[in-house]
Amino acid sequence: MYNHILRENKHRNSPMPEGPWVMTQKWEDLLFLNFPVPIDTLRAHIPSGLDLDTYEGRAWLTVIPFRITDMRMRLLPPFPYIRKFLELNVRTYVKKDGIPGIYFFSLDASKLLPVLGARMTTLPYYYAKMNMKKEGDWFHYYSKRRSLDHPVFKGKYRAVSKDFYPESGTLNYWLTERYYLWTNVKNILLSGGIHHQPWKIAEADARLEQEEYPPFLSNTNNEEEMLFLYASSMRVLFWPFKRVK
Repeated sequence: MYNHILRENKHRNSPMPEGPWVMTQKWEDLLFLNFPVPIDTLRAHIPSGLDLDTYEGRAWLTVIPFRITDMRMRLLPPFPYIRKFLELNVRTYVKKDGIPGIYFFSLDASKLLPVLGARMTTLPYYYAKMNMKKEGDWFHYYSKRRSLDHPVFKGKYRAVSKDFYPESGTLNYWLTERYYLWTNVKNILLSGGIHHQPWKIAEADARLEQEEYPPFLSNTNNEEEMLFLYASSMRVLFWPFKRVK
């Protein structure tokens, strides 16, 4: 299953994960809301063992609202309740032993069961009230976390260019082509690998009414410095998280 995806790996900038993949998701209608953040601000929130990655001397943070339309475990049929849900990720860019990847500050999801399952094992998921709808060519997205800090994302976005593959060495490539994920659970650093075909993206327009992710940066973002990208879909394969030695 998905052997055609596994065979297409020359675009990777890091080794393929070892062993078989364990889960797959299909991501659709993603907005990459990218903005630069002072290096010292982000470094203070990165666990030891990881190096903050920068592009031309600048650190970046990305908020990604999207929807998951097909999640399933390897060799198992999909579970109807958790197959589809909305998700909003907040991430920055790191390296470990020279390998580029992603560090997640949070992942909000619209269904409770995936949140509970993920929090028990690896990633910092949160249960959120979320809604996504399309009107014309605009995607309207709303997320409000169901916890005490309850940050809010509310806005709309759309693609405004033809799809393209980002060129190696560009900021667009640096932001998107990453195949390792790191997280910190009870002061234990964990690493997980993913694989997918090369990102095909478009320039995007976004109109933000509220954007409070992550909470430690709320209301400090300069919209003029934001870089908006859109991707219509991506099939992603996941490998299990492992403790970093």
